[in-house]
Formats: sequence, C-alpha cells, structure tokens
Amino acid sequence: MAPTADHLKSLSALERKVLWLASWTIHNANHIRENEDGLKVGGHQASSASLATIMTALYFDVLRPQDRVAVKPHASPNFHAIQYLFGKQTRDRLENFRGYKGAQSYPSRTKDTDDVDFSTGSVGLGVAQTLFSSLVQDYVKAHGWAKDRPEGRMVALVGDAELDEGNIFEALLDGWKQGLRNCWWVIDYNRQSLDAVVREGLWERYEQLFKNFGWNVAIVKYGSLQQAAFKEPGGDKLRHWIDNCPNPLYSALVFAGGAAWRKRLNDEIGDQGDVSKLIEKRSDDELAALMNNLGGHDLPALLEAFHGADPEKPTCFICYTVKGFGLPMAGHKDNHAGLMTPAQMEGFRAKMKVRPGHEWDKFEGLDNTETLQAFLDKVPFVSGGERRLTAPVIPVPDTLNVAIQPVMATQTGFGAILNEIGRGDDEFAQRIVTTSPDVTVSTNLGPWVNRRGLFAREAMADTFKSEQIPSTFNWEFSPKGQHIELGIAESNLFINLSALGLSHSINGVRLLPIGTLYDPFIARGLDQLNYGCYQDARFMVVATPSGITLAGEGGAHQSIAQPLIGMAQDGLASFEPAFVDELATIMRWSFDYMQKSGGEVSERNWLRDETGGSVYLRLSTRPIEQIKRDMTPGLKQQIIDGAYWLREPGPNCQVVVAYTGAIAPEAIAAVGLMAEDRRDIGLLAVTSADRLNAGWTAAQRARERGLVHARSHIERLLGGLQPHCGIVSVIDGHPATLAWLGAVHGHRTRALGVEHFGQTGTLADLYKHYGIDTNSIIAATEAIAPGRPMRYLKAL
Repeated sequence: MAPTADHLKSLSALERKVLWLASWTIHNANHIRENEDGLKVGGHQASSASLATIMTALYFDVLRPQDRVAVKPHASPNFHAIQYLFGKQTRDRLENFRGYKGAQSYPSRTKDTDDVDFSTGSVGLGVAQTLFSSLVQDYVKAHGWAKDRPEGRMVALVGDAELDEGNIFEALLDGWKQGLRNCWWVIDYNRQSLDAVVREGLWERYEQLFKNFGWNVAIVKYGSLQQAAFKEPGGDKLRHWIDNCPNPLYSALVFAGGAAWRKRLNDEIGDQGDVSKLIEKRSDDELAALMNNLGGHDLPALLEAFHGADPEKPTCFICYTVKGFGLPMAGHKDNHAGLMTPAQMEGFRAKMKVRPGHEWDKFEGLDNTETLQAFLDKVPFVSGGERRLTAPVIPVPDTLNVAIQPVMATQTGFGAILNEIGRGDDEFAQRIVTTSPDVTVSTNLGPWVNRRGLFAREAMADTFKSEQIPSTFNWEFSPKGQHIELGIAESNLFINLSALGLSHSINGVRLLPIGTLYDPFIARGLDQLNYGCYQDARFMVVATPSGITLAGEGGAHQSIAQPLIGMAQDGLASFEPAFVDELATIMRWSFDYMQKSGGEVSERNWLRDETGGSVYLRLSTRPIEQIKRDMTPGLKQQIIDGAYWLREPGPNCQVVVAYTGAIAPEAIAAVGLMAEDRRDIGLLAVTSADRLNAGWTAAQRARERGLVHARSHIERLLGGLQPHCGIVSVIDGHPATLAWLGAVHGHRTRALGVEHFGQTGTLADLYKHYGIDTNSIIAATEAIAPGRPMRYLKAL
C-alpha cells in the first residue's frame, strides 16, 4: 500500500530533523580532533548525511520492535538523533558526543544508553553479526522457544566501502549453507571510501554475488523526480547518460552544483531537442535537485523497496546515495573526515530555519509540531516497550561429572564432560549449543554431537548410516540439533558465538554457547573475538590443541602469544588447567559466570565477578598422569581464583616453581629431583594467569584508594616466602604470561617459555629446544637460587 501524502510529509519533516540534529551533534562536539591547519576533522558529517533518508524510512516507518539493526559506524549521529526524537537519548549526552560518558562515535551496546542492538565499532563486523543473529533466531524458534514473539528482521546498514571486508563474504557462505532468512543488508552505495571513489560497475559484481548465494537484490537507484523525468520526452537519453556517467564525475558534479550539471549535460546530450527542453525547463536549483535525487534519498522509492521484500529470503538493497547529501560538502572526494566550517554551518542553520539557542529543540524549524509528535507516538518500532530483553538464569549442576582416566589430556576431558552433560535432558543440557569451524571431531566434540545432533531448519539424514556403512559419528541434521556446523573460517566462529551469546537480550532466550577451534588460530578471528566481548556477548571458547603439542607439524600449528591474548582481552576470563578435575571445576563456574547480569565492572573488583563475561579455555592434547584427590570447596575456589599450592613451600623455601597447563609433568619432576638440594621447595599450579593478575591489579587499585588491608589471592599465596626465595615459572607459551609473579613481593624470577616459531620434532625435542623441559627448570633454579650443586642437573 502506497504511503499517503500526509505520511510522506511527516517522514520528510523527520528526515530534515535527523539531518540537522546529526550534523549539529558532530559540529558541536568538543572532542573532534584538529588537523595541522587547525580545522576540525573526523566528524563524519558526510558519511552520516548519506544515510539520513534511509534511516528515516527504516526507523520511522518500516521497522518493528522485533527487528534488530547494526548501524553503519559513521552513521551513529543519525542513530543518536533518531533516539533523541524517540525520547531514548538525552541532550547532555549528545552535547558531549565523543566525550567522556557522552554518546559514542560508533553505536555501542555497552557504552551507549540508548537503544543499540549491535555494537558497530569495528568496520564490517556488524554486517556479519546480523546474518548470524538471524540464524540464531531460527535456532531458537526451531527448538520451540520464544513462541509468543514474532520473528524479526536482522538489518545491517552497510557502507559500500565496508564490503571490502573479507569477513562479510565468509559470512555469506555460511548463511547460504544454513538457509538464511529474515536478513537485510542495506548498502549505502555512495561510491566513496575514505581515500577514493569506488570502482565503476561494482554494483553489478555485488548484485551477481548476492544472487549466487540465494539473496534477493533490490537496486534502489532512481528517486521519484528522476523516475518522472525519465517519462518526459528525452528522458530515456537522460537515464542512459546517468547510467554511464563515471562515479568520480557524478560526485564532482554533485559538488559543483546546478550550473555545472547544466553545462555538462548540454555539452554531452543537450543537442537532442527533447533533452534540451528537459534540461532548460528547470532552473539550476531544480536541475541539481533532479540529478541528486538518487533512490537512497527518496522516501517513496525506499518505502516501495523495503515493503516489497520477501521475509523468506535474505535481501540486499543497493541504495544509490550522495555522500554528504544536503550538506555543502556533498560529493567532494575529500569529505570523508571533513566538517562544515562555521560559515557553512550558519548557512545550513538558515536553510533548516533553526534559531540560535534552539538547536536542540525537538521540532525547531518544522511546522505542525503536534502532528509530528502524534506521528512519533505511533511509530511501530517503539510501540512494543523495552526492546532489550532479559532471560532467566539456567541452573547449573553443583558438579559436572566426568570419569577421569589415570592418564588423560584436558581436551579429552572436555569431550568427556560434555558427553556426560549430553546424557541428560534437563534445561541445562538443552541450552548448550556448540559450534566449530570444521574441527568438530578433532576438538573432541564428536561424542556430544552424536548425542545431541547437528542443527538445520530441515532434517537431513546421515548417508553413511542409511547406507549401513559403519562410522564412529552419527552426523544427522534436524531442527532439534544442538551443534551448528561451520566452514573453515574462525571469523564466522566468533561472530556466531557473539550472536548466540546475545540471544538472551535479542530473543529473550538464554543459550550457553561453546565454540571450539585450534589454539593457534584464535589470531585468525581475533578482531571478531574482541567484537563479541565488546558487545558483552556470553560464550565459552575452547581452544585446543595449544602450545607446541603438535610438535611434528611445525610452527604453523604451535601457539605462542595466546596466553597473553587471554590475559589482555577485556570481557574474557582465561584459564589453562593441567588436570581434568580442574577443568570440570572451571567449566562449572564458567556456565554461571556466563550468565551474570552484566553492567559496568566495579572499581572494587577488577575480576568482573559481579558482572560476568565470556570464558577462554586453553586445553591440550597431551595426556598426563592425573592426580587422585578430593576436590574440596577451598581447592575449587583457589582453582577459580587462579592458583593453588600443589606442593606448599616450607618456612625456609629457597625456590618456587610455578607452572601453567600441560607442562605440569616437567615441573613436578623438576621439583621432585631438586628437593634433595634446595630446602622447602614449593610447586605452584597456576590455572589462570589472567584472573591471578587481575586480582593483583584490583588489590593494588584498592590500596591506592585507601583500602590499606586489601590483598589479592596471589599476594596471600606468596606472602610467606622469604625475600631471598627465587621463582622459576614455566609455560608452553610466551614466558611473559608468568614473568610478573616476581613483582608481587619482589622475588627474583626466571620465566621459561616459548618465544619463537616452532621446529618439527618430538615433544621432548621441542621442550629441550625451547628450554622448558625438566633439565631447563633445574638449570634455571640453580641460576637464581645458588647453593649446593644440583646433583641431577648433568644426569638429565
């Protein structure tokens, strides 16, 4: 149904208001940097203006409360302006745009107070997020949850230059595999990037690409004025000229204005009678308005395209726009980071009929304000109340059961724990969903998948099973399956985890996502992992194998820096257990931690224990001898806090060996051999360098704020050591992970670990090569804790 004239009039007025408020927000900001000439830059006024009409059509007409939007990063001023008109953004935060606690320059779920669906601070990632969020919605619906909630569209507002990002095309492939629906990507096709003008004919490549992956493609190229002009005599010639005009020339003419358009058109097609009449019947301003009237700036053209989309197929809208539309810088190739000058802003103010001192008035410069307020009150998008949903906490068993073998690897233990969970069918087991980039079997998810199945919206049989060919794995797809199979793309893994980990807020249904991958390949999806944590998505990353375990395969499969990534990544609690009983304790705690209520990290506790977050488990394929012991509440707490004494030091301790992960046998052997020559030696098992360090940081901050008695877990553990005691730390990873331990109380420290790309060879060869074997631990001890010669040093 075509919109009425009054409806379009209201939308047009709101479009005008969005353009003004967004431009004024940027211009007014005190935190825009100045370039070497003293001119303010970095405001993205042009990028924001490019999307003003599209966002007006979407937010004030097309979208419904269940729809979710990832806003193009540079269009955040438009978003905040729209939220301001809805009453969900405050003037003080807009006036403090880019300032401390002000509206964010890129929309943020965690930093902004208005209604942000997806953080879009990293270019390109919000686009793929909508695809996977649509798949998660299908997952939730297929499992029979959120029945009372209508399906929403997941919408990304995309800059055409953003489509250079490789993760977007990786996502397209997995979307095709999973039968993607309810997903819109609206491309702001202004043909300008930060540094250049987009290549000719790129829209054709986009169109074919999206169609190949099963998408509908809607090209919104011509506005209503242009469509009407094309029906005039000579209009076909004008259309042909527009279609063949190079992008740089079109942009340049937009900037130059009506007289430049007239000269160019007369010179090139104006000698054909009808065309000349078409051109000459319009003033310079009217001619400029006609040529600038691209589809992305025309409300009727946009509404027709949006309302005509098929929800059962994903849709790509290629909307032709002018970068900086409506502003003096429109079309100029240098407009990306530019701002209007004070004189230009005053001219813009006059054009918008905004009086000085009334810049923030809701309907300043517009007529019939009562009608506009009534229109806003009935906008469907905000008619459903609070859009950020909540979900109840899923109860976690007090203990995660696992049959521990005498010799076992933590990766095997992980698979065994999930297998035991999979035996049951309580709510806890039902809400776990796993995913992996084509390494399901080799990360020990096979038993879980055999029990719980693979997810697909339509059932697919396991051909090997139907053909009666024996196989260890039962690979059947169904709507009830609980494993999402992905291709080899770690980028997709982390964006999928981000989407799954926001289901409680987006769909009102809590999921407990677990993603597995090889530890070395975390770096392949590090930006996406950071993006998920920044959004406060909740998931568990199980990275295995780790370190130089895959000794025979060389350096490409040997992780070095990952423990430091685990320590440095905000929103991610990192663990590296050595024993399976430690792993079971950590996983049980993690499922609770992933469900904490969120919010800002308290100044009191740098560990985020009140707010929760995601979890990273660095596991190993190396089988080691397991310890038979009772897992007491006290020991459990120390494992979670980051460390415990496997061998407590005596009163005259000369050296402590601190280890992390699967290098435990070497550390244990070294302590046993050195005990005859070094007094009261201690053995510290570090299960989480991340939480141990964060606790120490929290205690120091507390003391600096006057809480003089604050003490961290590591300070208490090392508090009884004499000043002359040395610490030798060892990890199958970068030695800096534990090198800071000596700074806690000023003890001499020798940090052992891996710093260079690996060799091939046996595990023993590589441990010796890198100096993390038993002999190296003893040699390091002798160097920092001098005394009687180590009798076993030369024998090893």
